[in-house]
Amino acid sequence: MSDSLIIIPTYNEKENIEKIIRKVFSLNDFFEILIIDDGSPDGTADIVKKLQAEYPALHIEERTGKLGLGTAYIHGFKWALERPQFQYIFEMDADFSHNPEDLIRLKMACVNGADLAIGSRYVNGVNVVNWPMNRVLMSYFASMYVRIITRIDIQDATAGFKCYTRKVLATIPLDKIKFVGYAFQIEMKFTAIKYGFKVVEVPIIFTDRTEGSSKMSTRIFREAFLGVIQMKVWSWFRKYDRPSENKQLAN
Repeated sequence: MSDSLIIIPTYNEKENIEKIIRKVFSLNDFFEILIIDDGSPDGTADIVKKLQAEYPALHIEERTGKLGLGTAYIHGFKWALERPQFQYIFEMDADFSHNPEDLIRLKMACVNGADLAIGSRYVNGVNVVNWPMNRVLMSYFASMYVRIITRIDIQDATAGFKCYTRKVLATIPLDKIKFVGYAFQIEMKFTAIKYGFKVVEVPIIFTDRTEGSSKMSTRIFREAFLGVIQMKVWSWFRKYDRPSENKQLAN
């Protein structure tokens, strides 16, 4: 049994899923994995279920239809919070754009005092491999835009490689997280900071997928652009009161 759970949402990741699972379980630190599969027609879930016989720490939740990245992670967060052994809960992609070796560095940042550790592409320059320049610029300036509007001091505001301590997810009212696409990642960071949690960025090298297809779309970027303004406005009318530490630990 591990104190760490990696949540990996999937949709049509048959080329990557077995390799990423085997890589995580080969690490020196022991992590459990929860796959949230949104009804992948390519058989991703079947591959995971076959691997469960080999890896008892591999779990899967299947959903019907493509319901969005944000709802997949919220589903996984709630699953983790129902199991008190998990003190460190991770977000990670299935396509190796996030290097599994960096999981240990993210966890250690939280062990050493961070409440939320972000695998950051931009905290030390621009560390992205195999992206076309237009996408690099779009992502970089998206983070700059988020900083200007929200006033949060995060260099990689759209990053999706993260380690949460349990108390962060137990504090944030997950049912009130409104966005399901790209803006979900921004909203979770913004909300954690508004609640006063310590957020640190851990430099990583982001490598674009070499197998499978990207799920990014113009609609997702549009949601993020408008969503940042909405988040800022909503924050003026919300209270960010944290429960006592004892109550958090009991959850």
